[in-house]
Amino acid sequence: MRVLLLLVGLVAAVLAGARMGLLSGQRPADLGVANGRLKPPSLTRNSVSSQADRYPEHPQRRYAAIEPLPLSQGNAAASLQTLAAVLRGMQGMVVVEQRPDYLYAQATTRWLRFVDDVEFYADPASGVLDVRSASRLGREDFGVNRQRVDAVRAAYLAATGLRLP
Repeated sequence: MRVLLLLVGLVAAVLAGARMGLLSGQRPADLGVANGRLKPPSLTRNSVSSQADRYPEHPQRRYAAIEPLPLSQGNAAASLQTLAAVLRGMQGMVVVEQRPDYLYAQATTRWLRFVDDVEFYADPASGVLDVRSASRLGREDFGVNRQRVDAVRAAYLAATGLRLP
């Protein structure tokens, strides 16, 4: 009985702490685009990036690799506008910054309020929206960032009428 009460108290404390933002982590200072590149993938299995192959010696390159999103009619600004609308319609997603070639959003999980940083860079030269999604805390995301980007991709493709080859 004591163990059960202790366990219930521990769960309640974790949930209360999560609701107060204790599990949200800090926004990394090095987000954004530098020389056409988003930040490299995390050193642990808690991020995905369509630019992972640009870091051939990176220890999580294979795990992090994910396909970029296509630009809609080659138009970076319009594609990011559509993407912003898609993100605003997703539960727990907040668009924090939007420029003509870059979009930054934060995704917050429902129960424990973990925050993940999600970035998109519109590269008209390659005709894609590069993406990076990374957890702020922890060493493993159990595929959450990949699932999120796949959901964003599906909603974005539906909104633009694009199809993947």
